Amino acid sequence: MWRDLGAIGRDKDSGGYRRLAWTPADADCRAWFRAQAETRGLSYEVDRNGNQWAWLGDPAAGDAVVTGSHLDSVPDGGAFDGPLGVVSSFAALDELRARGARPSRPLAIVNFGDEEGARFGLACVGSRLTAGQLGLDKAHALRDAEGISLAQAMERAGYDPEALGPDPERLARIGAFVELHVEQGRALADTGDAVGIASAIWPHGRWRFDFHGEANHAGTTRIEDRRDPMLTYANTVLAARKKARLAGALATFGKVSVEPNGVNAIPSLVRGWLDSRAADQGTLDLVVAEIEKAAVERGERDGIDVRITRESFTPVIEFEHALRDELGRILGKDGGGAVPVLGTGAGHDAGTLSGAVPTAMLFVRNPTGVSHSPAETASEDDCLAGVTALADVLEGLACR
Repeated sequence: MWRDLGAIGRDKDSGGYRRLAWTPADADCRAWFRAQAETRGLSYEVDRNGNQWAWLGDPAAGDAVVTGSHLDSVPDGGAFDGPLGVVSSFAALDELRARGARPSRPLAIVNFGDEEGARFGLACVGSRLTAGQLGLDKAHALRDAEGISLAQAMERAGYDPEALGPDPERLARIGAFVELHVEQGRALADTGDAVGIASAIWPHGRWRFDFHGEANHAGTTRIEDRRDPMLTYANTVLAARKKARLAGALATFGKVSVEPNGVNAIPSLVRGWLDSRAADQGTLDLVVAEIEKAAVERGERDGIDVRITRESFTPVIEFEHALRDELGRILGKDGGGAVPVLGTGAGHDAGTLSGAVPTAMLFVRNPTGVSHSPAETASEDDCLAGVTALADVLEGLACR
């Protein structure tokens, strides 16, 4: 499975993956998912929001145990973020069948669409729509860098954008959702464990900073006469690093656009996107407020108009303690010892769904801690340990 999926959407120069939502590479991944479902005799369906489902048992019976993740990527992302969870889900089902386990509850594997938000700027679109956290009007208004709307992209891919919306009946069928994911950090590498259990997702958000200055000639405008928004932006980037470091939080300007974007032109507009995360809400609020203050104060010095817009926000998400504890019990039985429980700063579909259904997550060790990069990795032994852990969890939850 890993070999078949590995070539899809991989850039030959960077070695990273470019599986943006509703593109040909995404379509190939979706075709792969369907083939895996049909090869195993599972019932395959696509819901109103374009998420793919593969069912063992009757979906209408309710109280289903669902696992899975996503197959899309960030630009030049790694091979494991998302796909490891989907591949491991099919492999765990194979393991259950090899054990002769007999599920007493329906089982399903899901591929949620557009989890990364790399194309339209909003993460977890498929699960947000399903959970009713993203309305139809806002969904249709989402556009990529080329001005193509989400609705247009879905329609071109053969899906009906008018069908988008909440899916409470589907969510009501789910008794538990467990997502396996490569760890996006190195906590497990430090503890020496192959698999861990998620405790919570840090509060996080994305803010757009617009720095409006005055375009002018780079070769004729005196330094003292310039209103250069790039200077204000650069200072804000440095301020973000300092404020986050002092607070023990995270702040990243990872995307920037410049107008008119000429080598010999002073910009009229620099637009940068801030991603900030922290272990608690108070710390996050403080860090973002200090970054905003630094941007505005520097803008006043530079003659730059600074405008700040919060584009998305997710509060702290505590995974359901009863389900989390049950995973710990299942994985710690037979003398296996306690499984480490750790928080994460990364958002996931499991977090988006946590307000509607009981959710939990398993992490597989990432020896370097690198993610959203071609250097993202996990050893084969650790991946197999993740499959075994997921199979144990599914058996413990669904075969009682």
